Amino acid sequence: MEVLSAANARDAAGLPTYHLEVGQPGAPVPPLVQARAEETLRTGRIGYTEAAGIMPLRERIAHHYRDYYGLSVPASRIFVTTGSSAGFSLAFLMLCEPGDRIALPRPGYPAYRNIVSALGLDAVEIDLSPQDDWCLTPEKLLAAHAEKPLKAVLLASPNNPTGTLTSPEMAQKLTQACCDAGIWYISDEIYHGLTYEGEETCALAFDDDAIIINSFSKYYCMTGWRIGWMVMPERLIQRATALAQNLFICPPTLSQMAAQASLDARDDLERIKDGYRVNRARLLQTQERLGLKGGPSPDGAFYIYWPINHLLKEDETALSFCQALLDETGVAITPGNDFDPSNGGSFVRVSFAGSQETIAKAADLFEAWAEKRLSQNS
Repeated sequence: MEVLSAANARDAAGLPTYHLEVGQPGAPVPPLVQARAEETLRTGRIGYTEAAGIMPLRERIAHHYRDYYGLSVPASRIFVTTGSSAGFSLAFLMLCEPGDRIALPRPGYPAYRNIVSALGLDAVEIDLSPQDDWCLTPEKLLAAHAEKPLKAVLLASPNNPTGTLTSPEMAQKLTQACCDAGIWYISDEIYHGLTYEGEETCALAFDDDAIIINSFSKYYCMTGWRIGWMVMPERLIQRATALAQNLFICPPTLSQMAAQASLDARDDLERIKDGYRVNRARLLQTQERLGLKGGPSPDGAFYIYWPINHLLKEDETALSFCQALLDETGVAITPGNDFDPSNGGSFVRVSFAGSQETIAKAADLFEAWAEKRLSQNS
């Protein structure tokens, strides 16, 4: 947020700025989504809905699981949320009591640990490594469980910030380990649809009791609409309803109507994804030229996680590195500290969700700036 604030200040001052720091699509919603929203505003009443969301949207999401994953998920198990953020809160509140331990990957999305802590739960961060393709292993998970029992584990695939994907084989091993140990498996699948290498698999394929959290924000380009969904066992729906009615009342009605159209806009969304693919290839060139490879290439999402130790000056941190880059070139990227308070000080996350022009120009500027540093450091 410090980097974003400084980048916004540059924008306000009319200075050239290249936003690679924020994890949101640069593209607007597809025309079909905009048209549905405009029609709803003209003809519909924007009032409260059921806490679980309108049934037409829940049914359409259920069809998505059949068409995209080949899974039969009844609409009665779909729970629409105010973005994925509300889904995380509901999942923890449904499953846990204060003091329960939640396993989280590190590096990982920083809001995970903050939500866990705010709810009086104990965040158990498990270090990932490039040697394990930045993916959690059953051995590491069960070792944490043996120290003191875990109530749940939250895993994202593709992952933020590394972009790596948990393979179907590893996902099956992890869900089986959770079933055997009595650990709830919460699967963050908000970057599904944004996969370039490998195979993305819904955790429900291996564990019908898994809690799935997804969102219309990333692949569907609806970040500010604040609309997402969960899939959960039938026995939890009543509990989720009671919590959501008190905490959120219902998801945004206009966003629910528009989200239905987004599920029918795949041609437009795939064209946007093709742009990400080009951006990814351009940044992988930068990675190769500057020796920034710190693990496997990103399989999905729209991030690359780069080690920068060899680019740092004496006593410099990832944050001061990013501040210097922004001040001297206008390129905004994110320091790794938030994603990994222990080891992230020597990493940065770069988003390639912007336009091809923005990413290409930013890559050129970053390379020239970094090459100058390398020559100075040598």
